[in-house]
Amino acid sequence: MKHRGRHRRRRRGRALRAFLSGTALALTAAATMISASQATVTDDGPGALKPLTATADTGKLRLTENLVPQASLNRLAAGMGRPVGVSAVLDGADRTLRDAIDCSPAERRALPVSPVATRAYCWNTDDTEGWQPGAVTTSGDADDDGAWGANRVILSGWSRSGGTAADRGLARVGFVNAGDLNHLSYTWALLAVPVADGRDYRGLVSHVSGMVWYQDKLLVTADDGERTALYVYDMNRVQRATVASDAVGRVPGGWSANGYRFVLPAIGSYELSGDSEAPHPATVSLDRSTAPDSLVAGEWTLDDGDRGARLWRYPFSTAPGHAGLLAAGATGRVGASEAYETKVTGVRGVLSYGSQWYVTRAAGPQDEHGTLWRQTAGRAHGEGDGKADGKADRARAATCGTAETHSCWSAQPESLSYWAETGEVWTQSGRVLFALPLASIDTASR
Repeated sequence: MKHRGRHRRRRRGRALRAFLSGTALALTAAATMISASQATVTDDGPGALKPLTATADTGKLRLTENLVPQASLNRLAAGMGRPVGVSAVLDGADRTLRDAIDCSPAERRALPVSPVATRAYCWNTDDTEGWQPGAVTTSGDADDDGAWGANRVILSGWSRSGGTAADRGLARVGFVNAGDLNHLSYTWALLAVPVADGRDYRGLVSHVSGMVWYQDKLLVTADDGERTALYVYDMNRVQRATVASDAVGRVPGGWSANGYRFVLPAIGSYELSGDSEAPHPATVSLDRSTAPDSLVAGEWTLDDGDRGARLWRYPFSTAPGHAGLLAAGATGRVGASEAYETKVTGVRGVLSYGSQWYVTRAAGPQDEHGTLWRQTAGRAHGEGDGKADGKADRARAATCGTAETHSCWSAQPESLSYWAETGEVWTQSGRVLFALPLASIDTASR
């Protein structure tokens, strides 16, 4: 019976791959009709990334580390009970993602035309209605062997876009058990911030547009209007809620997390510099090809604006007792180790690996799909004329449709996460979670 079940899963896997290929053909046909009526120029692109080396530019990217006092974290844990780990959350997974073949045609339109997604799943409508999808990170970010202990995990960020005024903006993370990619189960945990010296907590109010799980820490972007740029969570400090109510925090009889069974209280944050032009890191990803590993960041810009985005990176710390945190100096300052500017507007996601940078752009008002540009760094000021130098410095993107439009990527892409152990890039758009090999992005954008 075990062999029969395994064969069944293999057949279903082959059927899903064939189905995704057929979906890609249908989307390509749609792109052909769309691009035939739009004059999309394929030879012109954003060009090479422009290095930012002046102190006036890089100084704006500096962060300051603020860790919650250990006494406050201990007080919260004493009140709520012993923290649990990722395995305990996965054991409570009581929901199942739908395979691509069970997604609606409208949901499948969120998939890229080129390159083709090789895995795709859809979130359930009943528990994502009124929620805005955000970033994705995986246990492939957490550890280079692709697993967290015995578990393979995908984390998916969401923020509340509907509901009551009290609920608006609350952030949560879907913990997805990815041990069997033919059957993804999940459950939710609320993101929170300790208050009153650990005697209570409030819900994090932010669109989770960027998220990276590195070692035992989860770094999440913040856009709540304050100077806070990133919140830090300890994956070993998941707490159980003891009261099932819509409230958040301490309530009569225990602790509530907006109806969820688990809550993650922040253990620290990183604040922006005092400069009024300091950019919020709206999208983040992990780059394991640098030494040390680094957090890649990018700012969002207007879809139809005339200014490109700044892209930069922070090194992770290698100091004892600082696992999963950024490399802060003695004063708690964290400086960018590398910074660039891209001419791409409407930036939504950024990924860096080796010498390549991958930048996603949301769909324009007349497009059904976005664009994924592959860029390399140009020469810094003082190294020749600073212009793009031949093909090596050209930006590239996949083309699709008979008019060869670059609008081949997902319409509303969020962050990109590279699972180095499998060679796959994971992301989500709308209710669709999908993956494809990084190599296919390189091949499609030659």
